[in-house]
Parts: sequence; structure tokens; C-alpha cells
Amino acid sequence: MRGRAARRDIRVAIVGAGLGGIATAVKLTRAGFGNLTVFEKAAGPGGVWWQNTYPGCEVDVASLAYSFSFMPYDWTRTHATQAELVRYARDVIARFDLGDRIRYDTEVLSADWDDASGTYLVRTADGAGGEFDVVVSCVGMLSHPRLPDWPGMDRFAGPMFHTSRYEHQHDLRGRRVAIVGTGSTACQLAPAIVDGVGRLDLYQREPGFVLPKRVRELTERDRIRYRRLPWLRRLHRLRLFRNAHRDSKAMRADSARQRELREFALRYIEGTVADQGVRAAVTPDFAFGCKRPVLAGSFYPTLNRPDVTLVPHAVREVVRDGLVDDTGTHRPADVVILATGYQATRYLATLQVRGRGGRDLQEHWSGEPSAFLGVTVPGFPNFFIVYGPNTNGGWAVTVQLERQAELIVRAVRRLARGRHTTVDTRPEVAARYDRWVQGQIARRLTALVTGCGNYYHSASGRNVTQWPRSHTTYLALTRVLPMWGLVYAEELHCVPTSWSVS
Repeated sequence: MRGRAARRDIRVAIVGAGLGGIATAVKLTRAGFGNLTVFEKAAGPGGVWWQNTYPGCEVDVASLAYSFSFMPYDWTRTHATQAELVRYARDVIARFDLGDRIRYDTEVLSADWDDASGTYLVRTADGAGGEFDVVVSCVGMLSHPRLPDWPGMDRFAGPMFHTSRYEHQHDLRGRRVAIVGTGSTACQLAPAIVDGVGRLDLYQREPGFVLPKRVRELTERDRIRYRRLPWLRRLHRLRLFRNAHRDSKAMRADSARQRELREFALRYIEGTVADQGVRAAVTPDFAFGCKRPVLAGSFYPTLNRPDVTLVPHAVREVVRDGLVDDTGTHRPADVVILATGYQATRYLATLQVRGRGGRDLQEHWSGEPSAFLGVTVPGFPNFFIVYGPNTNGGWAVTVQLERQAELIVRAVRRLARGRHTTVDTRPEVAARYDRWVQGQIARRLTALVTGCGNYYHSASGRNVTQWPRSHTTYLALTRVLPMWGLVYAEELHCVPTSWSVS
């Protein structure tokens, strides 16, 4: 008879102490798995929220929803700022006593599977690392900045930096600043710095839909009610998810909700942007949601200022004293800030993973990343991805992260029983799942292919980032499908000849 003492001690390496890494560590610890190490290349927790310190940085999702179910929080605003999100990450770590398990300033370079020992050798930049039974990648989807390769970038005389590496040491007072990009980051940054610069030029390669953001400080009365009445907080959280689910229907280009939101966005442009030419320049000619909609109530008013110029053209080249757009027009600039986004489709670009037979994960993907439930990849045993391919969606990513962490806990729990040493993924089930996801995207996310440029698609045009259904559907699939898709050690289970999700 196997008793509790016979449980195998599983050594787990978690790469990244962003929200995904924290959720995974919490779930594993609460399940009784304490032999884990979280490697974080930054000096503190929070991942993308630690990394992005540009002025105005905050989350688009309401704070009540952008938090873990196991850690409600006394938020100060309807939408948390970057600083408060880092504080939340720290408080979760403290609440669940994870501090001693996190190694900051430690970048993981590679994880190599050894068939003989059934373990991964994890190598870090400082030459440390170690041997682990399970590796979980939580490096995130927005960790690799997209940097342009314009001619002449090395000739620019002033500071030039990406928003994810914001250089606060530069005094912008009285200087002419160029922001390249008009996505979510730029729409937060521009209003935050405009009062302190001499002149601001915004380079827009392509417009996107911007909606007003109903953000406010939570009153002391609000916060007391949430603290004293947890059911009220849960009710409001549920309402937020319900409204998000309703709005997700707009991702069908022919839906009634698509028409409603598009018309609302167009009315917002008409009523907020003063100049007719600027109104025309910021009005997209594609469906609402093709590009990620931006929530920013102060962006359009910023465009009305006399010291702000919207340049509705891409940058062609950089010269010593400024930028040249694709019409050949030169505009001087003292500082260039790149709000050019991330290489979202290059999953795990900063981490080299080798599976069975030394197979490299990037070579396996060949530019077309996919994973079973976004979490596991055939041929890479005991390896899991949090916030992996086609898991971005459903609204609040924190909910997706919890479901993935729970799947990992169930797999580790089974390994810990001692009967199996490895868990891998059945290729045929993973392929079938991927076909289903792509089919759902083709049916439900038709707005995403209406003529815009977005970060959802690989070079071939395949959507490799978005989840096409609700959080509830993802919950159901992560509970049911692993019994068919995951195989432990060499024990092969009966696999159904077909399965489907309507």
C-alpha cells in the first residue's frame, strides 16, 4: 500500500516571476509541493509590470477582475497602475511565503532534457542553475520588445529607447519628443508626458479604435464595503466578466455587437477630436477589434493640443536630428521613444528548450508555435508553458493563468505518486486540438482578419496568440482533455478516436 510518505519529491523550476510564475508557485505550494525554485531575471516580481515603468502605465482590465481568485485585494483604483500591480505581486508572494523560493537577477538561458535521468538541466546566466524534474516556462507573451530596423538608427544624436526599457534619466522639459506608435502604450504615455515637453509628435503607422476608459480612484467608502462585504466584491467581479463576455461577441465581424461598438467608437472620435483631418486620420477602415482596442480617455483630447502633431505615416529612416516619414517629410526630434510593441508570436524567444533527442523547441515550431491547451508540446516531457500559444483572450489573463497552473498541479501530483517519471503529450491529440482552435478562430474571430496589422498572427498568417472562446470553456477543456492528451511514462491509455467541442 502506498502511503502519503511514499510520495516522490518533485523538483520544479519556474522561469519567470510575473503573474504567471506567481500563480504557478502559489498553486503548487498550496498543493503541498514546496521543492520549487522561481528564476527571475529582473530585480523584482511582476514580469511585464516590473519591466514597464513608462509614465502613465496601467492595466486596461478592471482591478477587481485583474487579480487572482485566491488573493482578493484592497485596490485603490478601478484600474491599477503599474506601481500598484507590482505591489500586488509582492503582496501575493508575501501572503503565500514564496520569497525564499525566488531567485531574482537570475536569467535562465536554457533547459535541456536528459532521457537517461528523466530530468532537465537548467542553465542560468550566472553559471548556476541545476537539475529539475519539471520545468515551467512563465516568460510571458510580452517579454521580447519589437525594435525597428530603420536605416540610420545609429546616427541619431539624442536618446532613443523602447517603452519597455524606459530611460527616466532624460529631462524632457522643453524638448521635442517623438513617440513612434499609437497603440495602448503610446495612448497612455502621450497624455502622461505632454505637459512636460516642448513639442510632441506621434507617428501612427495605422489607426486603431480607442474607447473612453472609465477609470477613477476608489473612495474609502468603496474600499470599506469591499472589505466588509466580500460577496459584493465577488458580485461586481462577476458583472465585469459578464459584460466582457457580451463584448467579446464583437469579434465576429458580422455581429450586432460589432456594429454597436464600432458605431460607439466612431461617435467618440467625432465628439472628441476637434480637427477634421485628425479625425479622418484616426478613423480605421477595418472592423472593430481587428487591432486590439485601446482604452484611454485622455488620448484623443491630447491630439487637440496645439503642441501635439499626429503624423499619420510610418517612419522611413532616422537622421541625426530627427525622423523621416514614408512621404519623405523630415521632422526634428530631440528624443525618440519607441512604443512599437512586442514580438508576441515569438514564444519563449529568450529561453532555449531542448526536449527528447536534443530537439530544439524553436526548430520544432518552425515559426508556427502551438501547444496542447497552450501548455504542453509533444516531445518535450515534463515541460509546461504558462501563457502559451492561443491562450490570450477571454478578457482577464489572470483567469487563464490560474487554469494553466491548476493543470500543471494535477500533472505534478500524478508524477509525485511515484508510478510515473514523465508526462508527455500525444501528438495526434495535440494536432486535433490545434485544428479545433484554429477552426474556432476562423468562425468566431472574423474581425481580426479585416485588413489591419496586429500582433496575433505568425508570418504565415496563422493566429498563434488568441483564445477564441470564454474563460468557462477553457476551464472545462483544461479539466477534461488532459485525460486524452497527456501520457505518463510509457503507459499508453486508450485514446478516443474522435472528440469535439461545440
